[in-house]
Amino acid sequence: MKNVPNSKLGNLYREHINLILKKDIKGLLNQYSKDSVLISSFEKTPKYFRGHKELEEHFKGILGINGLETDIAFWGETENPTTLMIVEAITMQTDQGEAKMRFADSWVLDDEGKIKIHFAGMTQYPDGQVA
Repeated sequence: MKNVPNSKLGNLYREHINLILKKDIKGLLNQYSKDSVLISSFEKTPKYFRGHKELEEHFKGILGINGLETDIAFWGETENPTTLMIVEAITMQTDQGEAKMRFADSWVLDDEGKIKIHFAGMTQYPDGQVA
């Protein structure tokens, strides 16, 4: 992980990536509120995942990741409300080989520090196409 600040949200992000690397879906779900929503653009059309049951299905995709490197190009956070906006260059190993992408993720946390809303945006797909 490159360019992650030493902050409360920086620590949450580090934990998030480490849970992905460990393929710890239960740990990932624990970072989200029970009534969370994740909006994903990974498939080029909006996909909505509400609550832990639907998030668990979404996170099963991490089981195919054998390595993950992130390089933060942009990091912005606020405290009241607690929000995070990042743009990151991603390199990962999959069953099909190395994939390089760019993500734009945003989190809104609840009062307990759990992710309530997660915008999971892909801005550059593995084939190089820009969103």
